[in-house]
Amino acid sequence: MPLTKLQFRPGINRDVTSYSNEGGWVDSDKVRFRLGFPEKIGGWVKYSSNTFLGTCRALHTWVTLNGTQYLGLGTHLKYYLEIGQSFSDITPIRKTSTDSITFAATDGSSTIAVTDSSNGVVENDFVTFSGAVSLGGLITAAVLNQEYQVIGVTNANTYTITAKDTDGVTVTANSSDSGNGGSGVDGSYQINVGLDTEVGGTGWGAGTWGRSTWGSSADISTTTELRIWTHDNFGEDLLINPKDGGVYYWDASVSNAFTTRAVEIGTLAGASDTPTIARQIMVADNSRHVIAFGTNTINTTVQDTLLIRFSDQESFLDWTPTATNTAGDLRIGSGSSFVRAIETKREILIWTNSSLQTMQYLGPPFVYGIQPLATNITIMGANSVASVQDIVFWMGKDCFYVYDGQTRQLPCSVKEEVFFNFNDGQEQKVYAGINSEFSEVTWFYCSDDNSVANGGDGQNNKYVTYNYGEKIWYYGTMSRSAFLDRGLRSFPTGADDGYLYSHEVGYDDDGSAMTATLESSPIEIGDGQKFAAVSRMIPDFTFQGSTTSAPVVDMTMSMQDYPGASYSQAETSSTTLTASSTTTVPFEQFTQKADIRLRGRSFALKVASSNVGVRWRLGSPRIDLREDGRR
Repeated sequence: MPLTKLQFRPGINRDVTSYSNEGGWVDSDKVRFRLGFPEKIGGWVKYSSNTFLGTCRALHTWVTLNGTQYLGLGTHLKYYLEIGQSFSDITPIRKTSTDSITFAATDGSSTIAVTDSSNGVVENDFVTFSGAVSLGGLITAAVLNQEYQVIGVTNANTYTITAKDTDGVTVTANSSDSGNGGSGVDGSYQINVGLDTEVGGTGWGAGTWGRSTWGSSADISTTTELRIWTHDNFGEDLLINPKDGGVYYWDASVSNAFTTRAVEIGTLAGASDTPTIARQIMVADNSRHVIAFGTNTINTTVQDTLLIRFSDQESFLDWTPTATNTAGDLRIGSGSSFVRAIETKREILIWTNSSLQTMQYLGPPFVYGIQPLATNITIMGANSVASVQDIVFWMGKDCFYVYDGQTRQLPCSVKEEVFFNFNDGQEQKVYAGINSEFSEVTWFYCSDDNSVANGGDGQNNKYVTYNYGEKIWYYGTMSRSAFLDRGLRSFPTGADDGYLYSHEVGYDDDGSAMTATLESSPIEIGDGQKFAAVSRMIPDFTFQGSTTSAPVVDMTMSMQDYPGASYSQAETSSTTLTASSTTTVPFEQFTQKADIRLRGRSFALKVASSNVGVRWRLGSPRIDLREDGRR
């Protein structure tokens, strides 16, 4: 018989049975489709060997007037600026204690008790001491006068730290350490850290440790949300906001800007009725207003999660509405809480927990107007939205949405794969990122099998991608907590485990082999009681771009008798068969054909590579098959 050409539909389909998906692909990992054909995705390398503390869930790049390129990076512990592959901590200071701190050490212990009246710390907070003297022994002034992370909260006035030297090595007190550090010890307390994992309910474990009086429950009855930052540049300067926290300003023009911390905007000269709390901050590109969402009512400290306030035009300090400026406010009319706002070319889209609104600049005297676009919709979390080419995509609670002038659900062929194995307790960790070079929007999320209850780490471990150019879906495994498209940088940037990674660089996992797999649904090759035999396979690969001189891809053909039956190594029936039902053949760069022996009613094709430096793209392989009887 003539050779049979194998052609498959692009994309992955998991929402129908394997038999119904004949001629399609059913499973993938680290594979994308381009021009209808599958290929291995690009690799990644560490952008820098330097690390940051905490889990990153916010990235923003911009350029100052002198051409310096910055990247802002917010984690659940700190806020950093990156320049020249170095990180600088600009986390704001919430309190400074002067001449009020004492230390107490215990012989043989590295734990130091710190007493400072009404210090307001929570577990894992950071504080920097200065002005301390030696406790008399190994706990010297150099040991005390540095930044520490709080390891425990004893009561409202006392907390504990672990003593360390200037190299970070733990120091154990001896019997001579009986002093209190002197009478002139100062402490600079950074804003309280946030959560890295959502915690629901009230009582122990809900909220950050030490957030209220000793022994109290958390002042919440629902899930305590993660620390998520929003940020935007106001000209060359930066505005940052931890969700449900204050609004802070970083000035790029000062001489030591890279080592200068951000400050609360209300403390700056000329500040007028600035927000004291907000869920998101944004600088409107078309009108140059600073907009605070889910903020406090003017002249109060009470947060209204549906209130929107905007500053006077071209000012981030003047928030007092008058007849001679354009400061003002609006209130969202539907939903019970603000979730996210994102700016497009035409409008600002605003999500609540159950609706989508559009906010548009009208000019004086009304300045802004807001109108509903859709109700009874859902959104997974603040970072589950991404915008590209004036089209907005987002992940809902059990489906995907798109807005391109109208709101509609996005048909998804892998919906069950995503939501049937989704960690419902960690919705806020979902992060949507754009890779515009390949027309992809990707959602990184934590699967249920990676939840802490199931023995995982509870962090993002999987991704699902929608190719908006070819309108297809694919998915795989990858741990990223934040992702930023290329733009000011040559490559997309991902964040994970304290590192930044440059993506689409080579075809490996930071120098190690990256495994890429693709599997088809069964293809029927026999009717009725007849079987078919496969005797030869002719590959169709390109390895262009591979960095190894001998790239190898394995193709596995597996046979089965009935839909739903397992693929096995040997047929079991009343008739003894001599052909293997599964064959794996490595196709090297110049392989012309592979002689194989397979027999069954249908077969599936699997492509896999796991060597360093391999880049592949699959075309249309051919097989030599013939009808075969039951004997």
